[in-house]
Amino acid sequence: MTQSPRDILHSIFGYESFRGPQEAIVDTIIAGGDALVLMPTGGGKSLCYQVPALARSGTAIVVSPLIALMQDQVASLVQSGVRAAYLSSTLDWQQAQAIESQLLDGRLDLLYIAPERLVTARMLDMLSRIHIALFAIDEAHCVSHWGHDFRSDYLGLSLLKEQFPQIPRIALTATADPRTRADIIERLGLQNAEIFISSFDRPNIFYRIAQKQKSLDQLEAFIRREHPGDAGIVYCLSRNKVEKTAEALNQRGIRALPYHAGLPGNVREENQTRFLREEGIIMVATVAFGMGIDKPNVRFVAHLDLPKSIESYYQETGRAGRDGLAANAWMVYGIADVIKLKSMLDQSEAGDEHRREEKRKVDAMLALCETVQCRRQLLLAHFGEHLAEPCGHCDNCIEPSPTWEATEPARMALSAVYRTGSRYGVEYLVDVLRGERTERLLANGHESLSVFGRGAELPEKEWRSIFRQLLARGFLQTDPEGFGALRLDDSCRPLLRGDATLMLRREQAKTVTPRKSGGKPALDIASEDRVLWEALRSKRRQLAQEQGVPPYVIFHDSTLMEILSARPRSLVELGRVAGVGDKKLERYGEAFLDVVIEYA
Repeated sequence: MTQSPRDILHSIFGYESFRGPQEAIVDTIIAGGDALVLMPTGGGKSLCYQVPALARSGTAIVVSPLIALMQDQVASLVQSGVRAAYLSSTLDWQQAQAIESQLLDGRLDLLYIAPERLVTARMLDMLSRIHIALFAIDEAHCVSHWGHDFRSDYLGLSLLKEQFPQIPRIALTATADPRTRADIIERLGLQNAEIFISSFDRPNIFYRIAQKQKSLDQLEAFIRREHPGDAGIVYCLSRNKVEKTAEALNQRGIRALPYHAGLPGNVREENQTRFLREEGIIMVATVAFGMGIDKPNVRFVAHLDLPKSIESYYQETGRAGRDGLAANAWMVYGIADVIKLKSMLDQSEAGDEHRREEKRKVDAMLALCETVQCRRQLLLAHFGEHLAEPCGHCDNCIEPSPTWEATEPARMALSAVYRTGSRYGVEYLVDVLRGERTERLLANGHESLSVFGRGAELPEKEWRSIFRQLLARGFLQTDPEGFGALRLDDSCRPLLRGDATLMLRREQAKTVTPRKSGGKPALDIASEDRVLWEALRSKRRQLAQEQGVPPYVIFHDSTLMEILSARPRSLVELGRVAGVGDKKLERYGEAFLDVVIEYA
């Protein structure tokens, strides 16, 4: 070992010190031990195996599920002077042969590879003939049936322990509840591994969740108010909604591209490349997009539909603000989202236990949306982490929702479900409670029910909120055979008997924005610094285009911000900026110094 981990961290990656448990993880792997690492997106997971890969002799084999992740990581490493490559289906035969030759000749520090390729007999034979520094298994939650993104290809990775018992292994993920963690340990044979769990908190992200009204108008207002010209991701549940949303945003003068599995491969690739390499593009996508995307300056993630679990929500919102600068997680949802998700689960071919678990996850996600407490406290508690005080950086902390004594209206709602035979959805039940004499209701004879018209004084919006919160509390369930129909859960009995009271959140339109309430814009550039800032970005964009890489591969926004603040006048001073390693200083130092001197 020619360099210490700290020397590698500074000379290659441009950082003075490790963060959190990074150094302990690095030391464990360098010493030949195994590790399971749970660290939030943007927390620096990749350094936990990249530094040991350069400190240990041989080639590190990195298992990665997505091509985009491999390409991004390799491009960044090559920029820093590291001998890195990837093997994927995007390479032609000659390119793959050249990389395999480099591998066999010991001319690679890191090789990224997909799990399905790694476990082939040909690849395993090749690995048996080289000196391996370590195995890194990224997105390790993919090995678990309980994880939010199970991939069967990951199950074959158990053979690494059997065939290469002396090689250290590090498994990494940003999202795993206790059940998923246990599954990862069992399936990958990591019973003796050191377990490192970082805080799941992303303090730079402002969380905000609102009721879905006119979702496109809400989204447009949010983007124009807080993120004009910023890069962002908008998630939708269906492919059709993705395309309609992207089209609508473009018609409203906001640059947006669609991404989903039904688009032709060349269109998906082109749109993804544009998102990575151009400034200010918004990607409208299903959750097929995003895992492995390493773009650090995504300033917001928006959801137009309810995610299927807190794990999914955390993973998806974590794609915002990877550079540590301020970012937004914004979502609108409605009760129809809950019913749709549960109906999809009812129609799936999964076993009963798996469907029950997935429904439990939907309920937990709905509870996060409906809570009147600090969202960050509830979010972290889901991952077993206790936050002692409210965060002060979510909508509920900044503008708390009022509550009201809703025991009697809640009983009316539950009674309406029971007296109509547990066969109807929310809209019909609201009509019963408000006394609406619709053709369907009259045909069923439900105008004669004792609950008919008893809730006429409450508006439809309030009744929908009551039903949504009763679902979130578990007092109501969706009927698997009833196409969105609601039925009573046994837990509602004390409320119906009069043995319990109920406080619910009062509906209100929240106007809170993070910029006015404790957060600050991510790129809060003073007016006198704007010219230099744009000149630095322009130079970065030019260098990136010349080399065919995304701009952030040259330098992250956070590095440019530090250059803007420090105004270095020499290569020595520029070399002290975080993110400027020796190789990048050599390649780009003069170019960026010229910009600083010219515009400063």
